[in-house]
Amino acid sequence: MAIPDRFNAFRIHQDDSGYHAGLEPIGLDQLNPGEVVIRAHWSSVNYKDALAGTGKGKILRRFPLVGGIDVAGTVVASTDPAYREGDAVLATGCGLSETRDGGYSPYVRLAASAVIPQPTGLKPREAMILGTAGFTAALALLRMLDNRQTPAHGPLAVTGATGGVGSLAVDIFTRAGFEVHAISGKADQAGYLRGLGAPRCCRVRCWRPPGRWNRRASVAGWTMPAARC
Repeated sequence: MAIPDRFNAFRIHQDDSGYHAGLEPIGLDQLNPGEVVIRAHWSSVNYKDALAGTGKGKILRRFPLVGGIDVAGTVVASTDPAYREGDAVLATGCGLSETRDGGYSPYVRLAASAVIPQPTGLKPREAMILGTAGFTAALALLRMLDNRQTPAHGPLAVTGATGGVGSLAVDIFTRAGFEVHAISGKADQAGYLRGLGAPRCCRVRCWRPPGRWNRRASVAGWTMPAARC
């Protein structure tokens, strides 16, 4: 497939005029080096993408960069023998929109080590609906199974349950057979969390001994006090 000389990408700058982002025409030679060029079909909008695009969080380590922390599409050029033109692939994380140009561009150039084949049974759009948040939640499940923690060990608590990773964690762990207790500071979202499969919702208020749970999947990254609703 012929790659156009110029195409529009969502690029983020920090320069003498301040922090700004928007669509602008660029060429392939303005993207980071890499062995694989992807024709992007889908990307997700992660909370981290919002922080990067608005400058509300210190996400980017260098400027300018194309935003988007993940991407799914097809290979249009590759110097790595592992990938050929037409292969369906995706990439999540790996420095996208932090130190490397990301997925908010019709064409994305990546290191071969950042690319994986599209999983069987997933379409590109579905892969990006799950996105980096779903991948993170799935890794938590994989780690628990590797540790031989099963539903028989008791309920599992998910903190930050209404967020992207938290919501998908509730859904994924429930589908895997775990009894999920969803912890959130948003009491009005209890119905939403129960709809994802959590039989019990907890609100952030006071400490309960963690021994009553099989495991805590902490989206917040720290021990969060909770009380059962």
